[in-house]
Amino acid sequence: MTRLNMFLLAVLVICALAVITSRHKARKLFIELQKEDVLTKKLDVEWGQLQLEQSTWAMHSRIEKEAGQNLGMQVAPANRTQVILEHGESVQKPEVKDL
Repeated sequence: MTRLNMFLLAVLVICALAVITSRHKARKLFIELQKEDVLTKKLDVEWGQLQLEQSTWAMHSRIEKEAGQNLGMQVAPANRTQVILEHGESVQKPEVKDL
């Protein structure tokens, strides 16, 4: 009977150590998960700010202003504009006469 008790005690100690080890790992992983969650929230905020900045930089009026001021570009006159259709056909835009 003593051997059985010693064996059961050894199994009990091993199980207890396994429980302690697994709980410790679970706590460490939970702390790591919380840190990653905070990082995710920060990155989400930064992503939103970058999208807002991109939409500001890509505004049509801003691009047109920069093209005119910094690059000396201008809108092509209507008589020099052609529309290309899907099948490669081109249509000359009608000339607009100034009144």
